Amino acid sequence: MIDRRTLLGGLAALPALGIARPLAAQDDGPLRIDITEGVIEPMPFAVPDFVTESGGDTDWGRRLARVVGADLAGTGLFREIPQDAHIATITSFASPVAFADWRAVNAQALVTGAVTVQGDRIEVKFRVWDVVAGAELGDGLRFQGTTESWRRMAHKVADAVYSRITGEDGYFDSRVAFVSESGPKGERRKRLAVMDYDGENVRYLTDGDSLVLAPRFSPTGDRLLYTSYETGRPRIYLLDVGSVSRRALPTREGATAFSPRFSPDGRQVLYSQAAGGNTDLWRLDIASGRTERLTRAPSIETAPSYAPDGSRIVFESDRSGGQQLYVMQAEDGSPRRISFGQGRYGTPVWSPRGDRIAFTKQASGRFHIGVMRPDGSDERLLTASFLDESPTWAPNGRVLMFSRETQGERGTSALYSVDVSGRNLQRVPTPSGGSDPSWGPLQS
Repeated sequence: MIDRRTLLGGLAALPALGIARPLAAQDDGPLRIDITEGVIEPMPFAVPDFVTESGGDTDWGRRLARVVGADLAGTGLFREIPQDAHIATITSFASPVAFADWRAVNAQALVTGAVTVQGDRIEVKFRVWDVVAGAELGDGLRFQGTTESWRRMAHKVADAVYSRITGEDGYFDSRVAFVSESGPKGERRKRLAVMDYDGENVRYLTDGDSLVLAPRFSPTGDRLLYTSYETGRPRIYLLDVGSVSRRALPTREGATAFSPRFSPDGRQVLYSQAAGGNTDLWRLDIASGRTERLTRAPSIETAPSYAPDGSRIVFESDRSGGQQLYVMQAEDGSPRRISFGQGRYGTPVWSPRGDRIAFTKQASGRFHIGVMRPDGSDERLLTASFLDESPTWAPNGRVLMFSRETQGERGTSALYSVDVSGRNLQRVPTPSGGSDPSWGPLQS
């Protein structure tokens, strides 16, 4: 079962939300989903409206419960029992749970909660119940913050429930940077944007007057790297997400720089640089501006991505005659090819767990999002479409998001997500088209 200290440590204080603190301690129950190989039959669960303890607007409890339910059901691991099928009602957070009534509607897990609102402050507390065993699963927790942050608190509740039942870290309280696309294909407007993982709270960071590509979150989620064509030549910019202030990075004068990505400590940037008819991988120290060339081959090296421990780099190259994936040590620069299947491989990105590399593959006229181990073994294709590209990992390494262009939609891209097992493919809602997603870390 889950180590309670580990769980509570992962739900430590957030500046905007206050401190997650235990309520009454209970023994862990036996409820558990093993998602090592994917789940075929989702676990049925119930989330009745949270009780409003402060009087006044009872809609807060309904909205919080609906977000928690949507988060869990959206994983494909859980199936929410509709509220109109509930027999029991939760009228008090402290009242005993009528487990027989929840078993009667086939619920295996139950989430109960309460909300208190005073002015612009809100407090949410919750418990998770193993209905079959008739026991609480773990400790109840509570979060405090402003009413504007209510969705974040709901996501954090869902993260805790997900963690307790699966043993995996949650990923709901996270953000995605992406390129928002609007307008006809010949006059496409592309703006950098960030949103909650579920497509809510979209915020635009650029005005769309110039072409922007490939936003990449920093390890702490407070900065973005991206490529802009505003000067006519691709150039890499560093943007502060909070203030939306930015600056161009000092890459080689007259060269074309693109495809940037942060190092795991956020102090360096890997990128591709084209000059003199050659494209190689470079590394930039952000503080000093010092640059270092990492590859020296008469080929195109691009799309680099660090392993989470910073020891290795995966990238794409045509040095073997076709577009393939290579891994090299971060310091010695001796690449080793890891992709050997039919087709072309590109846009590799290392999982936060370090156990797999996601990539785009083009073969037999179709595009795929796939995963393989860092040594190239156990290759699995998760999707197939007219054009799938730009995979990015959820913070827990269990889910991938990517962009898909559907034939006949006039070049409009949309964001999709899929479980690492290849199940639960679904479209991510955005106000308009979207491409080049970058899934940021859990918010802090």
